[in-house]
Amino acid sequence: MTPAPAHNQADLSVSDAPLDWRFSVAPMMDRTDRHDRYLLRQISPSALLYTEMVTTGAILHGDTDRFLKFDPAEHPVALQLGGSNPDDLARCTEIAATRGYDEVNLNVGCPSDRVQNAQFGACLMNHPDLVASCIERMTRVVDIPVTVKTRIGVDDRDSWEDFQGFVETVAATGCSVFIIHARKAWLQGLSPKQNREIPPLSYETVYRLKQEYPELTVVINGGITETSAVEDHLDHVDGVMIGRAAYENPWLLADIEETVLAGAPAASREAALDAYMDYIDRQLAQDVPFYAMARHALGLFQGQRGARAWRRYISENGPRRGAGSDVLREAAANTRETG
Repeated sequence: MTPAPAHNQADLSVSDAPLDWRFSVAPMMDRTDRHDRYLLRQISPSALLYTEMVTTGAILHGDTDRFLKFDPAEHPVALQLGGSNPDDLARCTEIAATRGYDEVNLNVGCPSDRVQNAQFGACLMNHPDLVASCIERMTRVVDIPVTVKTRIGVDDRDSWEDFQGFVETVAATGCSVFIIHARKAWLQGLSPKQNREIPPLSYETVYRLKQEYPELTVVINGGITETSAVEDHLDHVDGVMIGRAAYENPWLLADIEETVLAGAPAASREAALDAYMDYIDRQLAQDVPFYAMARHALGLFQGQRGARAWRRYISENGPRRGAGSDVLREAAANTRETG
């Protein structure tokens, strides 16, 4: 697979193709940065990729380029925003559209203490009118889709009626795409990791949403780790979003690309790696630390003979000063010998 040439940020433009929500990779903090997304794109040409959650404050008062920069090869790519001030969210949405993002997604599902203290994320499920106000302001300033990622409930507000009321209030703004993590969130007493595991999954609640509101695009998320599960869910909803399974085993995207999306994935792990190493070389010339990029490839050979040797070699040699793409080449050679 031939890597995309380097582009200036000013060259970015929104993809002309309509967005396809059938399969996407979830926003994950400290994981789905621009380097990881570039690697995933080498594997799957069609998957919709999401950024890590970026707060409005980081964009408006921080290093905007650092948080929003991406390579054109990443299209289709969506920015997930964290915030609760309608004006700030609107400004950031407009910036994102100018930067070339294909979609802006509002985080209404993160349960972390930091997010709660800033009054956004999952706690916004308690304030559907505020979410609606945010979405209305965001959609007013751009032509790209503005979507919501949420849970099925929060704390004791977890009845069907609560969930239904939240969706109806937000959908009244014209928002038609809802990405649903099929668990409720406990805002007190559980860590973010526990909130991904302990509250029981209720896929049936998400299915019901699609059944009762067929005009909405409903994407399901949570606990999905295999291609066969993606296919099963697509019998009930419009799309499937996978999180940690896609990070820990990136080659899973190749199977989904071919089986579910009827696309043409990378010919092999080695082909995807070759394209990624070319990208790494370009980024090293811009002083990007090698291990910040190499760490995303640790799971590339997951389930293959020699995978442990691959991970160990990169983990031991990647952080050393002066490390470059030769570490990945050596790790691959070491993997073949071990396998």
